[in-house]
Parts: sequence; structure tokens; C-alpha cells
Amino acid sequence: MTAPAASLRPWDGISVILGIVIGVSLFKAPAPIFASVEGPWQGMAVWALGGALSLVGALCYAELAAAYPRSGGDYVYLSRAYAPWAGFLFGWAQLVAVLTGSLGAVAYVFADYAAVVFDGASPAALACAVVIALTLPNVLGVGLSRGVQNALTAAKLLGLTALVLAGWLAPAPEPIPVGEPLGGMGFALILVLYAYGGWNDAAFVAAEVREPQRNVPRVLIGGTAIVVVIYLVVNAAYLSALGFGGVRASSAPAADVLEAVGGEVGGRAMSALVMLSALGAIQGLVFTGARIYASVGADHPAFAALGRWHPRFRTPARALVVQCGVAVAWILAVGTAAGRGILDALARAVGLPALPWERFGGGFDTLVAGTAPVFWLFFLGTGAALLVLRWRDPETPRPFRVPMHPWTPLLFCASCLYMLHASVDYARGLALVGLVPVLLGLPVYVLSRRWARRGRVA
Repeated sequence: MTAPAASLRPWDGISVILGIVIGVSLFKAPAPIFASVEGPWQGMAVWALGGALSLVGALCYAELAAAYPRSGGDYVYLSRAYAPWAGFLFGWAQLVAVLTGSLGAVAYVFADYAAVVFDGASPAALACAVVIALTLPNVLGVGLSRGVQNALTAAKLLGLTALVLAGWLAPAPEPIPVGEPLGGMGFALILVLYAYGGWNDAAFVAAEVREPQRNVPRVLIGGTAIVVVIYLVVNAAYLSALGFGGVRASSAPAADVLEAVGGEVGGRAMSALVMLSALGAIQGLVFTGARIYASVGADHPAFAALGRWHPRFRTPARALVVQCGVAVAWILAVGTAAGRGILDALARAVGLPALPWERFGGGFDTLVAGTAPVFWLFFLGTGAALLVLRWRDPETPRPFRVPMHPWTPLLFCASCLYMLHASVDYARGLALVGLVPVLLGLPVYVLSRRWARRGRVA
């Protein structure tokens, strides 16, 4: 195994966070969020509260990443706090469902917009193509993938700057009558926390950040803080251009803002901005996700192939290729009618009803809803791991310590528990989509341990 090179600068890590978090939620979530509250200030307060809770989480991850600066993030913390099986299940779940499913979902958003540009192209084919295309530079070297990520993030920030300026320059909106809130503050907070998801992914590449014990906390906290500011400023621009009633009634507020200023050209600019945001998120997920599986491979001999770094490119090339393959498989399985039919047949074969595709908007929204409970369960486990490791590893140097311990990690755990309950309540029986792959990971873990023991005996 070739060790990863510590070549990432703080801005590179922040660029990863901006690329992943500011995906497509900023262009879709504002309408249902503002429709769930009584007034614009209440809506902005929910966005600010979600940002504050995300910053609390970033503080917790900053201590863990500085104390255990190894690539893999949650995999490392869960393995050390509880047992190797806990970290293994996290990595397994990310590979077979959670992260690769998110990768496929964002790729499909890109493909839906790109299909308009490339008239007649299959969205499934475009989604597969973009995942493969962005996997290639990640295989060929960290420098190349870092350059792609930074370029996409810079283009996204320029586009968001134009969107904010358009919001402030747009003519005053006509007031639109508003009705009663539809979901309430609690529902709005659920949507906001989903929109902030992904800020922790920078911890997956901790070993590749220069001076990780000092810089990874800066990346996590600084990157999350920048996202909070961007979200607040963009939503303020929406309100300025469309008014409270206009944002509530708009399914695509960014498109409405840009069209109000630039007409048809503004609409095309909106499509380009969404595609750029999706590309940045895909690149960030590809880059960070492979580091989880590489860390699993380094510790578990049955998956040793994933832990091998390319001697020339200094990248986890095999982990990247496997991740790409699984994501493409999900795209074909969930994103096509034939694939959904096969999944329904498999569900019936094991005694489960057909998956409720239409209830969740169809396609990847179903997969995301089904894996969300697993995501929040592991998030909760990582928050609790900070408390466990303070007790189990008191001698481990902690260059960064979370302020107001233990109240800060307890607050983070409480927010994760709230989101776990909300995601289970929303997904209901669909939660089995995420739970079944995790449970399948248990016999895989047992077999891998037996394989490892036999290898030692031999």
C-alpha cells in the first residue's frame, strides 16, 4: 500500500465542503421551507438555526479529526469508539447504499438538466457518463481532482454571486397572498438540515490535508460557516426578488429570480448553475467517498484490494473504480423503468411489497428517503463517539477541543436523534432499503474476520 500524500491545502478542503453541500437543495428546498412558516423572518430563522446546528456538528468533527487524523472520517471514529464492526458497517453502508445512492441521485439531477441541452439523450446514460467522467481525474491524481473541484467550486460561487445580485436588482415583487403554514417549524428544520448535509465529508480526507491536526478543524468549521452565510444571503435574495408569497409559491425560485432580470437568458443561466452545482457535488462525493473504502481495505484483509493506493498516481484507484461501478449500478437500477421493475421483483421475492416509487417523487428520491435513517443513525453514533473517546482515550492529544463539552456534543446528538426519528417517520417501511444492506454487512464482516484469521494461520 502506498500512503496518501498530504497535498491538500485548507482551501482545497473547504472547496470540497462547498462543492458537496451546495448541491441542488438550495434551488429546490426554499419553497417548502418558507411554506412551512408564518413569515419571512421565521423562515430565515430556521435557515440560521439549521446552520448553527451544523456548526455544532462541525465543532465535534473538528475534535475527532484533529485527534485521529486518518482518512475515513466516521469509519475511523466508530471503529475506535465501539469496535471494528461498527466502522465496517459504516463503510459497507456507504458503499452499497448511502453514499453511492446520493452520488447517483445528484448525477440524475445533472442529467435531467443536461438532457434539455443534449436533446434526445437518455438521462440514465448521461448520469452514468458524468459519474464515470469525474471518476477518471480522481484516479489519475489528487492534483488533477483538486483542480477540477476548485474550478467547479469557483464557477459555482460566481454563479451564486450573479444570482444574489439579480435578486437585489430585480424589481419589487407584487404581493402574493399567503395561506396558513403547511408543515410547521419542525418540518422546515428537517428540510433545512437535509440542505446542509455533507459538511462532514472533509473528515474523510483528513490524512491528505497538510498539517491535518491544525488545518482539518479550520476546514470543517470554516467551510461550514461559509455555507451558512451563502445560504442566508441567497435566501435573502429570493425574498427580495420574489417576496415571501412568491418564494412559497415557486418550485424553482432561483430560475424565477434570474428570469425576472434576464428573461429567457436568465432561465438558461439557471440551468447552467444547477448543472455546475451538481457537478461540484458529484466531484466532491467521488473524491471523499473512495477514502472511506480505502480505509476499510487497509484494516480488513478481505477488502485489501480497496486499500491499495496506486503507486504512481497516489490515489485509491481500485476504491474509486468500485465506487463508480456501484453508483452506475444504482443509476441503472433506480433510474430506469426496467431497473425499478427488477427491484420490485426482488422485494416481492423476499416477502416485501413493491417499493412506493410514486409516493416519494419517483426514482432516486425514493432511494434517498430510504437510506436517510441509516445516515442519521451513523451520524448519531459519531456524535456519541466523541463522548466515548474522551473517556476511553484520555491520553490521546487533542489539538482542538470542542468548546462547552459535553453540552456541545450532546446538542449535536439530540439534533441527530431528532432527524433519525423524522426520517424513519417519513420513510416508514421504505427504511428497509437502507437497513437491509447494513444488516447484510454483518455476515460479510464475520466472513471477512474468518478470512483474516485463516490468512494469519496459513
